[in-house]
Amino acid sequence: MIEVPPPYRSFASDNVAGAHPAVLEAVIAANEGSAAAYGDDPYTAECEARFEALFGRPVTVRLTFNGTGANVMAFAAMLGALRGPVHAVVCTEWSHAHMDEAGAPERILGAKLIDLPSADARLRPEDLDAVASLRSGPHHAPPGIVTITQPTELGTLYVPDEIAALCARAHELGLLVHLDGARIANAVAALGGDASALRAQTSEAGVDVMSFGGTKNGALGAEAVVVFTPELATGIDHVRKQVTQLASKTRFLAAQFNALLDDDRWIALGGHANRMAARLHELTHDIPGVRLDGPPQVNSLFPCLAPHMIEPLREWSFHWEWDSSRGQVRWMTAWDTTDDDLERFAAGVRAAAMALPHDDPA
Repeated sequence: MIEVPPPYRSFASDNVAGAHPAVLEAVIAANEGSAAAYGDDPYTAECEARFEALFGRPVTVRLTFNGTGANVMAFAAMLGALRGPVHAVVCTEWSHAHMDEAGAPERILGAKLIDLPSADARLRPEDLDAVASLRSGPHHAPPGIVTITQPTELGTLYVPDEIAALCARAHELGLLVHLDGARIANAVAALGGDASALRAQTSEAGVDVMSFGGTKNGALGAEAVVVFTPELATGIDHVRKQVTQLASKTRFLAAQFNALLDDDRWIALGGHANRMAARLHELTHDIPGVRLDGPPQVNSLFPCLAPHMIEPLREWSFHWEWDSSRGQVRWMTAWDTTDDDLERFAAGVRAAAMALPHDDPA
């Protein structure tokens, strides 16, 4: 039993964090009076203008309720632009679309996901060559889309040149590129910390469509699909309705993004989460029974723990088991993680490490 007080906030996920006060204030302000429905309101117009300013170019932006919906909507828009049979979506075995969306792309779109092995959850140009042959003959679902995640589900990052090389090869093979940016704020904060860093790893790298995350970074519940390739936006409004992501009161989704995009607040929040993860690494990497790789790139840590530590720690302050065969768990920081949370959690980890294993005869 761990007897030190647990942290006030959880390290289970950035999904468990609350909404930023500025987001709540923006939603309350948007609640005053009436506004046109289905996105024909001034808040949504402002949101779309903010995204265009962020990317420094015309883009098509459509807001959604959640990340799975954003990905499915993006895939639907892209698949709709591809002629011929229903195409497949290429991803890694770690991809959220493959692992954590309950088969939503397959069920809703009828599109097969081709998941490729990857030790670090990243795709490389040569990986695309391996699936290009599936386009020949009638026996395979022909690849049409490549989806990558930035940062990945393992907390790794693509640098912009790697995304550009992947996009170039994909386009050579006639594939469209989607970027799942549920945690894009963390990637941008890690790779430059300004709008130019965002553009370098998305629109300027050749990405066709991206899912832009808000929920994990201070929103109540709002994501965006951003289309960079104009022809892929044809019919996107019908697509959004068909995949059940059209909010009648879109102003409340837009208000959340307006607050996050204001004065680059979204980048600051992602950077804070990253720094908290780096500090948590500093506080725990040398504790006996804890095995951590180098400092985290973003806001996730994947320590391997001594067997006697795992369940007491998870009962004391819940976090997810990641790979039980290795004793690996996942710790995640968020925009609202505090130094006190870190100190308390590290104290609990140290207490768990000092406890005798259950099977120790002493």
